[in-house]
Order: sequence, then structure tokens, then C-alpha cells
Amino acid sequence: MPVHFSDLGINIQFQKSLSELQISAPTEVQEKTIPIILNQKEDLVVLSKTGSGKTAAFGLPLLQLIDSENTNIQTLILAPTRELAQQIYHNLSSFAHNQNQIKIVGLYGGTPVKPQIEALSNTTHMVVATPGRLLDLMKRDAIDLKNLQYLVLDEADEMLSALKEEVNQIISVIPQSRRTLLFTATMPGTLKQLVQNYMSKDVIQIEVDTETLGHQDIDHQYVVVEPIEKLEVLLHFLNSKSGERGIIFCKTKAAVNKLAKKLAINRFSSGAIHGSLTQKIRDRIMEQFRAGQIDILVATDLAARGIDVKELSFVINYHLPDTFEAYVHRSGRTARAGAKGLSLSILQTDEVQKIPEFEAALGINFSKLAKADAQSIEENNALLWAKKIFKTKPNREVSEEFKGKIKTIFHHLTKEELLDKVLADYLAQSKSDLKSSGSSKKN
Repeated sequence: MPVHFSDLGINIQFQKSLSELQISAPTEVQEKTIPIILNQKEDLVVLSKTGSGKTAAFGLPLLQLIDSENTNIQTLILAPTRELAQQIYHNLSSFAHNQNQIKIVGLYGGTPVKPQIEALSNTTHMVVATPGRLLDLMKRDAIDLKNLQYLVLDEADEMLSALKEEVNQIISVIPQSRRTLLFTATMPGTLKQLVQNYMSKDVIQIEVDTETLGHQDIDHQYVVVEPIEKLEVLLHFLNSKSGERGIIFCKTKAAVNKLAKKLAINRFSSGAIHGSLTQKIRDRIMEQFRAGQIDILVATDLAARGIDVKELSFVINYHLPDTFEAYVHRSGRTARAGAKGLSLSILQTDEVQKIPEFEAALGINFSKLAKADAQSIEENNALLWAKKIFKTKPNREVSEEFKGKIKTIFHHLTKEELLDKVLADYLAQSKSDLKSSGSSKKN
């Protein structure tokens, strides 16, 4: 018999909001978590894969537990990135659509601090924040957390890997009597230490869908390349997935910028996000990606947190992540809402030895993808060249006289003959470039 949100204790006003959002049945993590938050008092650790519905799992019961007549901040939700904090804020606002008396404030960087200070000067029941912006407001004495009852750490594993100091600072000054709810996809040692240091001894632990942390619906593959082949193999793969959507992960901001430029040159529908971009640019790129206006997003690990976009058919590890946890989070961007997905890692020979380690740690199996042969790569490069020409806008500054001289040279050729000659010239030039590249490497 299917479980409904009413069975979990969610009241009619929130059920109405869920119905308006076309959310009809709880996910497993919601089914296990909501009754505990509503009916028990213990701290809670929830280990569940990315994309399993964690925001509603803590958001719905915490919204229901708000005392709207109490003007103090009762709940603080911390998230590692602006994008994730924004997403949580918008989700909670949607859940509380029919409960206008509940006041929620979002606090994150990339937006002016003054409006956030003004919002906090009014009644605020729930705050969604990134650690950096919250600490800034705490130093300004713009936020009062002395009556805090609930603390949520979302994507806690990622937060502690990048923002451990800031999180510890915040936890050390909020009331010890608060109830702490921790949500994570993986449980690294630093997180276990935080649980021991800041949570009660009677903490409840829930594990959902963790028999395969790497997701059962994801096909994990790797392809081995020489460094010089890496970009061409990637472009070949992307061309084979024309019209499909995905995310490419790089280790550094510089690598993201460099790869995004290469994709743009080859006329792929793509965009890039990393921490050094302004919030305005990041918001615009993410809006385009969510709306399907761009197909490929190039991102760093931290910048990609909070991306909950359905219908992503692939994730590419252009650089293999340093930790198993990061791999879980990367691959978790695909295979959402019951769909199938592909996680492809493009490796150099010395990285292949790491694959068994990832398999053992995450309980997953990788299959080796055969690298495209030289002819396929050559043909793919020619296709990219042709698309580039097709999408090139005419140069209106060329004089008619000069254009006429060019036409005179080609006027006796048919369309097919002209195509044959232009293609032959491109292929000859490509071989020449390849030879000169090989020669320069030897020297």
C-alpha cells in the first residue's frame, strides 16, 4: 500500500503546497526521516545519496514545527554553496506557499548584504545560509541566533571538506541545546569527528539507498588516453551525444575556463561555472542550463553543488576527483528521478590503477570504454570544422569587389566540387599540423 505525506504527519496546508508542486508520494528518505523529525527529540544523521529528496525530508517537518507567533529565528540551515542555498530557499518557500505567516530568509554571497540585513530586522523564523555570509552577518551583529532550536547541515561532507573552519566557528557560538540534523551522501572521517564533537550521544542514524553509493542506475565507464588525445576524445564523445545534456567536471577554475573556451570554439552549446565568477554570471549560466538553453555545463566540484537538473544523461570526469566522496557527488548529478545515467572518466595511463580503489570503496563496477580510433577522431574533427563553418556569421565588412574576385575563382565549380576541394584542403592541413606538432615535440 503506497505511503502518503499525510501518513507521515504532514498537515493539510503543506500537503496542498506539495499537490500544487505535483509532488504526490514521498521518497524513501522522506518516508524514514519526516516522522523522526516531527515526533522525536534526538539529533539525527541521514546518509542518503544525492538527489534522493533530502530538502523536503528536513524542510517539510521543520516548517511544520515553526511557531509562527514566536518572532525569533528557530531554524538555521547551512549549505556549502550559494547555488544549493538558493535552491533550498526556493524549495522551502514553495513548500510554505500556503503558510504565509512563516518567514524564511536566504543569506548567501554574490548578492548585496544590505537587503539581507533589512530582512533580518523583521520577523524571521527560518534562515538558509552559506557559512561565509552567515559569519559576516554575525560579525556585524545583524543576526540573533541565541534562541535557535534546530540546526541543519546539508551536504555536510562537502561543507566540511571546504568550509570546516567556518562551520566549527558557527557551531561553537549557537545554543548547545539546539537539535542538530545532518544530511550527507558520504561519511568521511572529518564528518564522524563532527558528529562526536557536536551531536548528542543518542544520535539517530538513518541510511537510505546506500547499498550502492555510486547509484544503481548509473553506468560507470572509463576511457584511457594519452595527454595529447584528451580533448579530441572528449569532443568525439560529446559529438556522439548531440542533443543530450550533461556536466563536465574539472579540478581547477583555470581548467574549467580553458575547457569551456575549447567547447565554445567548437560551437558546443555550453557554459561554465566556478567560484571566481560573479553571482550574476553564475545565476545566468545556471538559469540557461536549467531551462535547457545550453546542453553542457563545465564546472568545479564546489560550484556544481546544488545543481538539481533532471534529464542529465551523462557526467564526465575530465579530471578524476581526489576523493571517493567527490566521485559520488559528481556521478549523482545524473540518473535522477529514476532515470538512467552515464558517468565517464577520461583517464591517463597512470590513473587507471585508481579504478579498483574506487570500485572497492563505493561498491560499484567500472567498464572500460574503447577509445575512438584515429579515423573516427579525424572524421569527428572534420564534422566539428563543418559545424563551425555552418555557424560562422558572414563578414559584412568584406567589399563586394573583393567578394567578386573570390567568386570568379570558384564560379565554374559545382557545389559538390567545391565541397570536395574544401574538405580535401582541410584534411591536408590537418595532417600537416599533426606532423609539425609531432616534430616540435621530438625537438
